[in-house]
Amino acid sequence: MAAAQGRLSDGAGGMDEAKDTEKDRREADTVPLPFRAAVDALKAARLRPQIEVEPTPPPKRLAPYAYALEAAVVDGDEDLADGRLVLLHDPAGHDAWQGTFRLVTLVRAELEPEMAADPLLPEVCWSWLTGALQTRGLTYGEPSGTVTRASSHYFGGLSARPAASQIEIRASWTPREGLGGVPDTAAHLASWCDLLAQVAGLPPAAPGDASVVTLPQRRGPQSR
Repeated sequence: MAAAQGRLSDGAGGMDEAKDTEKDRREADTVPLPFRAAVDALKAARLRPQIEVEPTPPPKRLAPYAYALEAAVVDGDEDLADGRLVLLHDPAGHDAWQGTFRLVTLVRAELEPEMAADPLLPEVCWSWLTGALQTRGLTYGEPSGTVTRASSHYFGGLSARPAASQIEIRASWTPREGLGGVPDTAAHLASWCDLLAQVAGLPPAAPGDASVVTLPQRRGPQSR
């Protein structure tokens, strides 16, 4: 299975790398232990082999501490869906979060226009997110988000292209904190990957999991 911590660099080392390592060590010493433990759990998570996950630069203004991952559901050299998951931490707490941690996500995939026209699609997509968390027994609070569908139609010199429709889920929620004030970020990451898999139209990871409903009439994979 794929590990969540991403690929190792194969570049040469040297003095610059040593300086960067020392700088990273100094910065790590100032990071709160709960956030460090939450990030370590994300890096150690074992995920479905169809989902490629790697670190990406996090936003800098949303919280004092942040860590981000980007992921793609891959079929050969093609993407079926992609997304981003950001872990935020404010040791002082945040009134809107009702906690010290927050998870923020973006998930995207292409759909057949007929599926995108379903008036119940936004509600169904939101239920995929909440259902993925509940299926793994996770407790969370203050959920919020949007489900957006967009369609593109091509004309003139682009008229040979078929119409394209995309679904986009943006959401955030507060994970329950466990021992030492650390949420089970590995389980939340696994739930997020369950959502990605659903949007991509993959079958359930666990046999007989009726909570996972795949999308019919999937559009072909997107080139990376």
